[in-house]
Amino acid sequence: MNVNVKAEGKKPESLLQKLKALAKKLKQSLMTIYLAYRDPRVSWFAKLFAVCVVAYAFSPVDLIPDFIPVFGYLDDLILVPLGVYITLRLIPTEVLEEYRAMAEERRKLGKPKNWLTGAIIIAVWLGLALAASLYLYKLFF
Repeated sequence: MNVNVKAEGKKPESLLQKLKALAKKLKQSLMTIYLAYRDPRVSWFAKLFAVCVVAYAFSPVDLIPDFIPVFGYLDDLILVPLGVYITLRLIPTEVLEEYRAMAEERRKLGKPKNWLTGAIIIAVWLGLALAASLYLYKLFF
């Protein structure tokens, strides 16, 4: 007998549905952490850890690049959830509850479009590419 089948006769959840639910919960937790880290009731260590976790989760640069087979996604599958778990333990429960509700409200409003941040990230990458190009040009020519 399948344990996932409920008494009402609903279909069992597929693995894909479970993974989507976990990803949604992780994303919601990241938003909660992002909102809560600025609260004065959060310790400086928890704030520092929260900033690092959120920055790493949303950064396009990974510890292990994704193009490396198998190992490329291990950091995303292990480090980010582990960082979120630890951060949620470091932030006081009353603060988390307050900001979970706020994160849920923001989720219902839809994804904000922050074009300025995107433009800054693109400008930084272009600047780094230009600096690397100039360095290589001077090195070899």
